[in-house]
Amino acid sequence: MASGINYVTVLGNLTRDPDLRYTPNGTPVASFAIAVNKRIQNKNSGEWANSADFFNVVTWFKLAENCAESLGKGDRVLVTGRLSQESWNDKDGQKRSAYRIIANIVAPSLEFATCKIDKNARVEMPVSQREESSEELIEGDLDFNDEDIPF
Repeated sequence: MASGINYVTVLGNLTRDPDLRYTPNGTPVASFAIAVNKRIQNKNSGEWANSADFFNVVTWFKLAENCAESLGKGDRVLVTGRLSQESWNDKDGQKRSAYRIIANIVAPSLEFATCKIDKNARVEMPVSQREESSEELIEGDLDFNDEDIPF
């Protein structure tokens, strides 16, 4: 059976500053959320209204540290990665689920701003070590709370 493609790119604004943490083995992980604004038209009235889709984003390793150091609430960013579904039981015992983006690229949008790139502190982790660590960590090392979901 052929495997599918799980690749997503979104452009939106951070709804909060990135939260940088470290796993017990010292691997950096940052999480944040972005809002993708859109305008929708009411088919009955013809009026336009603003709306937004919200996405939780998780980054690992040097990308996580760079996001935490460089980005803040309101910043417009382009995020590319894969969708990952998480499931949990809420405080009432109801099964809940949500999708998040496991990002491998996060870039500032230069549509309304400028930035300077600092390549001096760049350190790369070997690909084999990155894949091994991310698979080990994705299964349950992050705590999510219903209150973190914006809807």
